[in-house]
Amino acid sequence: MFDFHLIKATGPAGPRLGEIRTPRGVVPTPVFMPVGTYATVKTLTPEDLRDIGAGLILSNTYHLYLRPGVPAIAALGGLHRFMHWDGLILTDSGGFQIFSLAPFRTITDAGVTFRSHLDGSSHFLDPETVVGLQEDLGVDIMICLDECPGYPAPEAEVRGAAALTLKWAARSRAARTSPDAALFPVVQGGMFPELRREQAQAMRELNFDGYAIGGLSVGEPKELMFAMLEATTPELPEDKPRYLMGVGTPEDLVEGVARGVDMFDCVMPTRNARNGMAFTSTGRVVIKNAVHGADPGPLDAACGCYTCRHYSRAYLRHLYMAREILAYRLLTLHNLYYYLQLMDNMRQAIVQDRFAAFRREFYQNRCEGGSTSG
Repeated sequence: MFDFHLIKATGPAGPRLGEIRTPRGVVPTPVFMPVGTYATVKTLTPEDLRDIGAGLILSNTYHLYLRPGVPAIAALGGLHRFMHWDGLILTDSGGFQIFSLAPFRTITDAGVTFRSHLDGSSHFLDPETVVGLQEDLGVDIMICLDECPGYPAPEAEVRGAAALTLKWAARSRAARTSPDAALFPVVQGGMFPELRREQAQAMRELNFDGYAIGGLSVGEPKELMFAMLEATTPELPEDKPRYLMGVGTPEDLVEGVARGVDMFDCVMPTRNARNGMAFTSTGRVVIKNAVHGADPGPLDAACGCYTCRHYSRAYLRHLYMAREILAYRLLTLHNLYYYLQLMDNMRQAIVQDRFAAFRREFYQNRCEGGSTSG
């Protein structure tokens, strides 16, 4: 059974320390989830993920539904066995992916009709089906189907999406049959703080295992995203995990934890690695820049990852410029290690009652490091 144990909290919307407990293992929070959309974190093996400290990863129901198909995965023993991963898996419902297909989908109270981005075939998904798909995958944490409004969007449209998401959450809860997998609804509400509060309170009344916060990091200014978090997290139950979907940069993680968020995911560390960008304790490094061509030092002198222990910036730049696959793998290992270590450092700061000091030092290191992009 899924359980969340809150170890330490600093108010209803401050940094929190906790544990997600399941039969598959225990994951400390706050936590960052590497994204394995297609049942793989690109360029890495499950053993790599374990070695760098990952215990919970994200896959995507929409993409797995289209390819290779949920029945195929279920017949092979479920998603964990299919991808050889013995840790926890959270599956996104696919609501955001359907949102991104705006020209090719129709939303009604019943559900969503959309055309596949792969072959144009027509499909229909409703809240009940999405829960059933995730149960068939055998995952540990499921997300309810939601409607994600864009930014900017008129208030009437955002209110309609929030109301529909609330209805779908209630239907998802009623459709659930597995006692083993946790179910989180998605709190929507756009950039309207009162609506965010209303939706969080309404979702709270439905008594889910945890709560996802959606519809942020969709193009709005950072200050607005943080303001919406400040409106939302105090209204969510203190004894349930809070998951900020699709966020974000290292700075976003620090600011999210500061506002009471427990769980994060984002493609940024893996996607940016494949685009030649590394995250470091002093800022971002764009490895293709010529300044790194003769640099014998590691990406980050403060990093203990495999890449930084064994390879120079000069070698990584050579690999990247030659489009060698090893470049993407080594940069991905580094970026995910950096993200996971950042979360561990924040957890330790909360234990030691020094999160405010950690936050100041985090930004100070970036200022003192200057621009490392070259």
